[in-house]
Amino acid sequence: MTSAAARLEAALQTHRAQLRRGNLLLGGAFLLAFLAALPAGGFSLAKLIEGWPEILSYLGAILPEIRHDHVVEDVGEWYWGFWRYLRLMADTVLMAYAGTLLGLIGALLLVFPASNMLGRSRTLRFLSRRTLEFARSVPELVFALIFVVAFGVGPLAGVLAIALHSAGALGKLFAEASDNLDTRPLDGVTATGASWFGVIRLGVMPQVLANWASYTLFRFEINIRSAAVLGFVGAGGIGQELYTSIRSFAYTDVSAVLLVIVAAVMLVDLASQALRRRFLDDEVIG
Repeated sequence: MTSAAARLEAALQTHRAQLRRGNLLLGGAFLLAFLAALPAGGFSLAKLIEGWPEILSYLGAILPEIRHDHVVEDVGEWYWGFWRYLRLMADTVLMAYAGTLLGLIGALLLVFPASNMLGRSRTLRFLSRRTLEFARSVPELVFALIFVVAFGVGPLAGVLAIALHSAGALGKLFAEASDNLDTRPLDGVTATGASWFGVIRLGVMPQVLANWASYTLFRFEINIRSAAVLGFVGAGGIGQELYTSIRSFAYTDVSAVLLVIVAAVMLVDLASQALRRRFLDDEVIG
């Protein structure tokens, strides 16, 4: 008994030593990769120290002077275009919503053929996965530039750019969630003689719906920020106003627009958290 315990203890110590060596090797590889990435990224501590005063100077320039005895007047002058900013921000949120919805539809059309577990055709699975990879690999700004050339300046270019990129990103997440399914419900539904669509509806969707909803809401948050940036290339929304303010050196307008964007993203984030919590609670109850 003592000999067996000693062998078990020795095996445990050996396993722990192997884990430590593996962690050290992984940490060393990570450190080497980080050090190799610094020159490629142009990182320089001297440049950061030298440029820090410029950052502070720019922040000081874009922030307005709010006098304690003229708060209302100063804030009113700062947000002289408040209703315009609000309308443009609403357009940006709607752009993100439309792009996310179209991207969701595209992801749902491709996720089942792209899934290793659910896709029946190897050729169709290969084509679906390559399509999703292309959609998420090309930056949204590039898609937006292409669509601006094709359809002109306006929100349509932004919506289509967001939709393509969202389809690729959501399709990958959905496919990975589908590949980690519990196969027992699928086998049970299949045993009843259900069709492939019946297996998807009764065996797959109840398992993945909450995760898919969470991924979609998170993607919507990302797309709001993306929609604001796409305005820099003429794809509509509040980004065009921000770009114009920056180009015109209207410093206080820059901070006013940025705060509107930050406030909108925060509100959408809070709403998305509540919805995600609701989906997760429903899943637990169900």
